Amino acid sequence: MSDKTNPFDAWMKASQDWAKGVSPEFAEVMAKSMQGVEDLMPTMPKEMMEAFMGKGMNPEALDAKTKLLLTLQGLTIQGAFAEPQIKLTVRHALEAGASAQEVTETIALAGLFGGAPSMAKALELAQQVIKKDDKT
Repeated sequence: MSDKTNPFDAWMKASQDWAKGVSPEFAEVMAKSMQGVEDLMPTMPKEMMEAFMGKGMNPEALDAKTKLLLTLQGLTIQGAFAEPQIKLTVRHALEAGASAQEVTETIALAGLFGGAPSMAKALELAQQVIKKDDKT
């Protein structure tokens, strides 16, 4: 394994340092400002997602569930920094017919590319959504 710093990590650190330089509270405020954003958007019905994101426009296209699981994989690989987007994607994937097992496997596979910390964070976020979904 190389001792070189991951370019993305270096960019994130530089961004965080810049935010702290603007205002010591800026970075914290930005992180807190996104909490709960995923709850503001209602869950689209399965049929609507399929019509607009799935096979509605093209019968040969991937279905909405598959596209949402691929989106979840990409968000996880990016480092699971997009917490509201991950939660929103998990909620919609479940509505589109994905099982909790499929969500978990998608995130676990993404861990091979994004690393264990990203996978662990995405799994934590997904479990919050799955538990919340089970209560409704």
